[in-house]
Amino acid sequence: MIIGKSLPRSPNFVRSRLLSLIQECETMREARQIQSHLITAGMSDDVFLASRLLFFCAVSDAGNLDYATLLFRRIGDPNLFLWNTMIRGHAIKRRSGEESNPTNAISLYKQLLAAGFLPDECTFPFVLKSCGKVLALETGRNVHGHIVKTGLLRCNAHVANALLSFYASCGDLERARKAFDEIPVPDVVSQNVMIGGYLRMGALDMAKQLFAGMSERNLVTWNTMITGFVQAGRGREALEFFHEMQRSARFDPDKITLASLISACSRLGALDQGKWIHNYMQKRGVPMDVVIETALVDMYAKCGCIKRSLEVFREMNYKDVLAWTAMINGLAVHGQGEEALDVFKQMLVEGKCKPNQVTFTGVLCACTHSGLVAEGRQYFQTMRSIYSIEPQPQHYACMVDLLGRAGLFGEAELLISNMPVEPDVFVWGALLGGCKMHGNLELGETVAQRLLSLEPLNHAFYVQLSNLYAKANRFEDAKKLRTTMKDKGIKKIPGCSLIEVDGLVHEFSVHVSHDPLMEEIKIVLEKVTRELKLAGYVPDVKEVLLEIDDNEKEQSLLQHSERLALAFGLMKTEAGSPIRIIKNLRICSDCHVAFKFISKIFKREVIVRDCKRFHHFEGGHCSCKDYW
Repeated sequence: MIIGKSLPRSPNFVRSRLLSLIQECETMREARQIQSHLITAGMSDDVFLASRLLFFCAVSDAGNLDYATLLFRRIGDPNLFLWNTMIRGHAIKRRSGEESNPTNAISLYKQLLAAGFLPDECTFPFVLKSCGKVLALETGRNVHGHIVKTGLLRCNAHVANALLSFYASCGDLERARKAFDEIPVPDVVSQNVMIGGYLRMGALDMAKQLFAGMSERNLVTWNTMITGFVQAGRGREALEFFHEMQRSARFDPDKITLASLISACSRLGALDQGKWIHNYMQKRGVPMDVVIETALVDMYAKCGCIKRSLEVFREMNYKDVLAWTAMINGLAVHGQGEEALDVFKQMLVEGKCKPNQVTFTGVLCACTHSGLVAEGRQYFQTMRSIYSIEPQPQHYACMVDLLGRAGLFGEAELLISNMPVEPDVFVWGALLGGCKMHGNLELGETVAQRLLSLEPLNHAFYVQLSNLYAKANRFEDAKKLRTTMKDKGIKKIPGCSLIEVDGLVHEFSVHVSHDPLMEEIKIVLEKVTRELKLAGYVPDVKEVLLEIDDNEKEQSLLQHSERLALAFGLMKTEAGSPIRIIKNLRICSDCHVAFKFISKIFKREVIVRDCKRFHHFEGGHCSCKDYW
């Protein structure tokens, strides 16, 4: 747009020309020029022209809120449109990066009321949006009262939906539901807002109930359900929603859908479905930005396919620090510590982005899972000396874990004593893990007591101490500890394992296994066990901390969830194909030995992801080299 140096003198022509220039305005430089012409033409008091220019400065992505405020203050008697424009300007965030200022929006609303104006349907949504951002529940309730007085709640869907969103953002589901019920005919937007509120507050079943009763759904509805269930850790149901969405044949997934599904596959270890989503994106030409590509790197790694994860990573045109960190973490949990450090070194050589705290957590984990003590010490020191990153408790926990696994308890205790902050349960828990690995009962008892003083109801600390006692043949002490747990109502979290077969994720648990093939699975397990014993396998009944005879203990080992999942995999997958299992707890030493035998006898690669790392069993060996 070019603004001439002079304008015709006809007032109507000048006004028309200035209005045209405002409508064509694209930058703040042009806006300032127009404002100068308004002044020189003697039309700075023209409310209509001023309101158009103010709207550009306050609302458009190219605008500037500070300049809009100056214009607003110059207008002697602003009308409701101008007040609404300024409130809206402070409530929204622009693509240019200029942040919203919800506190100012609320303040302007109060000034509007003080000036004697009656808010309308353009005022309330942005005021409520601002109240929701800063969780100004009391102010929002007052706004609700104003809305009721205007009668807009029953006749204006935009205002009603803004009110629902406000209460949902503040976590007040009772008032949100009451406002929802007051809407004569809730539209799909109202229902989506209500579902989103339920999901944010963890009321997943209520969200499902409302979702099931919807006569109309849009893509936002499906995305809200899928994303909400993924974030709540119920990935299997999220995938079921996606399959239902596909069957409806009305909507194609967008990037939000696909990113959430990739996350679900990562958590579930659902490699087949993750591959399908990746192929779908490639066939449909879905743009692959760094966020999606990083999610794919993470997904393949967490599904046990580290080679494909590396391939996706290497194909990326642009890598930010999150992408580098995802690859480092992926290699670390697969026990490929040296490879993870090579990726970190490559990141430093390229020099396009600097490591952050999360990157160093991955680097130290890589050292931990591979026993790289000297390298771990070096990188821990460089955090502060080279990168000016102050180590956080999670970094100390990694170092204590590394030293404890190596049996360097004196160095680990010294490191803890020199921490600038009080060590948390993760730091002490890492030391207790090292004590369990090396049978250091004396230190283990002391550390366990510290942990129990910090979290007296945490079952994991009781279980680890029980394991220590059992390893030292102090079964009476283990029995007393179990009695204490029972008296305090502390229950051990049951083991749970997931396995994907033909695109469906099956769940197995010691206590809850509803699969109709359970009897057949148990028969297969017994046959497998006979084969193992012929090959030299001896069950480690010390893993069973129950007062039962050895035969019963052996049967108890057969009920471990990872074994049930493995038997199902042997039954349902083709000979020679890999079996991938996800377990919520650490794999026990007996199952670890058994799986090594199984990988050799049945010539199957077995990949187990437990709560700490991956174990790749192949040819009678494990990738962890029995160091986990």
